[in-house]
Amino acid sequence: MIYNLDKINEMAEGDEDFINSVISVFLDEVPQDLEALQSALKQGNYDQVYKLAHKIKPNVDLLGMEQTRAAALEIETLGKKEANMAEIERIFPSLKKDIDQVVSELKKDFGL
Repeated sequence: MIYNLDKINEMAEGDEDFINSVISVFLDEVPQDLEALQSALKQGNYDQVYKLAHKIKPNVDLLGMEQTRAAALEIETLGKKEANMAEIERIFPSLKKDIDQVVSELKKDFGL
């Protein structure tokens, strides 16, 4: 398991509906944002790369995905600086792999 719910549980204070809501939002939004990020990479659109990585970062952070958050931050920073697109493309597969894995685990763990 590459996610943990410590931050969400702390915020939820036992509210299962809140936890389920956060998980649902993650499952609805993050895969779409990831797809859009991949498309922005293919188009060489630094501004969209920056914005989408910036949007993904707090979602993965909320699930305690530190390594994934670091990858999103690096992509965000490189996108903002309009820096090395090849470096962004090098980092992206690990971000995608982690998010895909967590989406699969969350669906299984929460019966969604």
